Amino acid sequence: MSHLMSTTPWKVAGAAVGVAALAGALLVQATASQASAVPLPPTHAGFDYQIGGAYTPPSGVKVVTRDHGAAPVTGLYNICYVNAFQAQPGAEQDWASDLLLRDSAGKVVYDKNWGEALLDVGTDAKRKRIADKIGALIDGCRDKGFQAVEPDNYDSYTRSGKRLTANNAQAFIKLLSARAHADGLAIAQKNTSELAANRTANGLDFAVAEECGAYDECGEYTSAFGNHVIVIEYTDSGRSKACRSWGSTLSIVQRDLDVSPAGSSGYVRKTC
Repeated sequence: MSHLMSTTPWKVAGAAVGVAALAGALLVQATASQASAVPLPPTHAGFDYQIGGAYTPPSGVKVVTRDHGAAPVTGLYNICYVNAFQAQPGAEQDWASDLLLRDSAGKVVYDKNWGEALLDVGTDAKRKRIADKIGALIDGCRDKGFQAVEPDNYDSYTRSGKRLTANNAQAFIKLLSARAHADGLAIAQKNTSELAANRTANGLDFAVAEECGAYDECGEYTSAFGNHVIVIEYTDSGRSKACRSWGSTLSIVQRDLDVSPAGSSGYVRKTC
């Protein structure tokens, strides 16, 4: 009879729990150590949001976000945009069918505002498979010379018709933060102010907040991230509110909703 078989069940279970707890604690310590080593964007710095197309940053810009398919700007702090929780419009075929979130009739669930299929981060197995693919994009950001990554649509669970939960989203973002930190990259929390208080447990380093001025949410981000908050507004009124309350401490920019490149007809960029 083996030692394991002769051990009482509660002792075996207790030992397993203890090992799991220790492993979890070591993972948290490792993630915290990696996070402390990554370079964060400067606070209250000139910022430009270029996810709709790259162009020469305006004078005074020190931090820029560009799509992962673009090149970073030499001499600036570069944030790499990745659509992490949803498929790009029309790109459903790039994902295994079972990784697209589906309703009870088997139809794909979409973010109706942007025509993007939601990814199904509802199970550990699916989260790992999706994280492997998004992780490859994060590795690409590192290889190009970006300093940080911005995984978008953290809040997609709120558009899932209750098929996904906040816990699902947080379990997935932890996989991405571990990948980013292993690559030496900082990682942003994109929107989702209701989860900002959990930023340390989720391994998130700074925030990128859309329209927090317009919706009076900037304080929810600063409570968790201090001044490491980048604000993007899409209206004059939102920019005015953000600048009035936070213009002396946060990085704030107003862009057009399509985030058009400079020189195009819809281009808008204003600051405080």
